[in-house]
Amino acid sequence: MKHNTVLIVLSLLNALFFGLHLTGDIVFGIEKGGREILVGVLILAVYLYGAVGLPGRLAGCIILLLGGLASAALPVIHTMGRPLGEQFAQLPGGFFFIWTLLTTGATGLVAFVLSVQAIWSLRQRRRASA
Repeated sequence: MKHNTVLIVLSLLNALFFGLHLTGDIVFGIEKGGREILVGVLILAVYLYGAVGLPGRLAGCIILLLGGLASAALPVIHTMGRPLGEQFAQLPGGFFFIWTLLTTGATGLVAFVLSVQAIWSLRQRRRASA
């Protein structure tokens, strides 16, 4: 399987996990459920467009790089206060909420690395053709 195909599939999974986690944020009251959701929808739409609309292009790789970096930072941002285990361990859906947080961070980190590789590969091809 090509690296670009793996990056696209991983980015789609990352978008799914991000959407599920954002839903958990709203359900548990971490994020407001009002118009602020549209920011998350916009971020998710741009990320998906980078994965599906611009595959193998520099702009798409940069979008996926930034989205992967943000997703990788998500667990760090969520745990800057008190640990999540104390707050969510006993709540229904707490396990799934923390699982989506961890999988979003992991898939985001791998998407970030694959995006760096894709950008490097694009750069190498441009040098070779010049």
